[in-house]
Amino acid sequence: MDANTFREFAKEAVDYVANYLENVRECDVLPSIEPGYLCDLLPKTMPETPEHWKDVLKDMERVIKPGLTHWMSPHMHAYYRCGASYPSIVGDLLCNGINVIGLSWIASPACTELEVVVMDWLAKFLKLPEEFLHSHEGPGGGIIQGSASESILVALMAAREQAVKHWKQKHPEMSESDIRGKLVSYSSDQSNSCVEKAGVLGAVTMRLLPANDEFILTGEILEKAVLKDLEQGLIPLICIATLGTTGTCAYDDIPSLGAVCQKYNIWLHVDAAYAGSAFALEEFSHLRNGLELVESLNFNMHKFLMVNFDCAGMWLKDANKVVDSFNVDPIYLKHKYEGQNKMPDFRHWQIPLGRRFRALKVWVTFRTIGAEGLRAYIRKHIDLAKRFENFVLSDSRFEMVANRSLGLVCFRPKGDNLRTTELLNQLTERKQIYLIQAKRGNLHFLRFCICGMDPQEEDVDFAWKEIQSQLDVVLEKEFLNGVKNDVDIISQKFSKDVYINGTAPISEKSK
Repeated sequence: MDANTFREFAKEAVDYVANYLENVRECDVLPSIEPGYLCDLLPKTMPETPEHWKDVLKDMERVIKPGLTHWMSPHMHAYYRCGASYPSIVGDLLCNGINVIGLSWIASPACTELEVVVMDWLAKFLKLPEEFLHSHEGPGGGIIQGSASESILVALMAAREQAVKHWKQKHPEMSESDIRGKLVSYSSDQSNSCVEKAGVLGAVTMRLLPANDEFILTGEILEKAVLKDLEQGLIPLICIATLGTTGTCAYDDIPSLGAVCQKYNIWLHVDAAYAGSAFALEEFSHLRNGLELVESLNFNMHKFLMVNFDCAGMWLKDANKVVDSFNVDPIYLKHKYEGQNKMPDFRHWQIPLGRRFRALKVWVTFRTIGAEGLRAYIRKHIDLAKRFENFVLSDSRFEMVANRSLGLVCFRPKGDNLRTTELLNQLTERKQIYLIQAKRGNLHFLRFCICGMDPQEEDVDFAWKEIQSQLDVVLEKEFLNGVKNDVDIISQKFSKDVYINGTAPISEKSK
């Protein structure tokens, strides 16, 4: 393929993507296929000779599209939203076309330096403490990781290595293996599953502490667990708090957690993957309380800030703690500017060696949308969630499970858990909208999150009508099943009574 053919192919591909996004509302959110469908549509080996790119693009429609769950659809209400915008798509195209690997500053200075710039832009936009800025004279700064999962794992492993070093100096009689075996970490039972996974990958015990009745982890809960572990000779390592929990978008009590962590020399990391966007809004300024006590935090730009996946911001108050933990410096990565400039080598701040030029799509997005546009976009999602909340509150057959939080509404039909599950099954089977189920204790409920690339009021109205109509179906089935059960009970009782009176059992026809 030469440059001219590439131009032709790429223009057709851009048209395909634009048409897809413009018409995504017309697609069922969930696919109607069975596992293994694609393997039956494609040959078992790659083609020996080149195929025309037009045939490849045709197979996007024939092979790929039928198996898509449409995350960009405004009828997708499961999980948390996956951000996207046309500028971000263009930024990713430029990133892929230039195709640098930013494993060091010299490998592509623009890759490193643009990331420093946009991460400071974002820190100021979110009004983070100045210690998290590269431009601050301290050792802090921000980096673009792939996801919240990576950010949390980096924080845990850096905290682990710092703790081992500290305890080895404090107790030289202890071996490293002894110290590592005593490390224990903390989080809420409402935290994302990636927190528990980080404990597994980092070989550190992760205690998921029960949140309070409002789904919040507090300093009081943490301190009780810490004191119990200290009594058993264990070493508290890190607390991973959440702002915007997966189940209900609850906010852990950062000020009280921070006080406890400082008291017991525990690393405090905040996972603000979803709710961190609200830092930018003055009406949510209370969510920034206590961030000055935090050692590190992460926020997913690919949720609210219109940047395509994958793009997670992570900030460190003292990046040297991570660099000291991860630094491996072979001779082939050295260059003459090392130590002569203030630019970081981000390979020391992350798990992989290589890194994509993600800052490019962030830069393109922020420049073409602007801070004002981003704030308006976040508020729009909040307003749409309020609209859905009002629908729930206006129908006496439903109840709220938790307070609405940003773009998330947690609700359920009144009644037992089976009714909630049956409603979800009905909605999923029809594929018009997509929700998921969650639970708190023994109570099952549904999560409705404002998602899609460009959600509108009519999309919320459509979803609510779909939910109401399918609850009607569920309630009708319950009624008919109840009638049938009553008839069966009466019939069985009548048959038994006739038999007891010395008469032959009545026939099915007579029943």
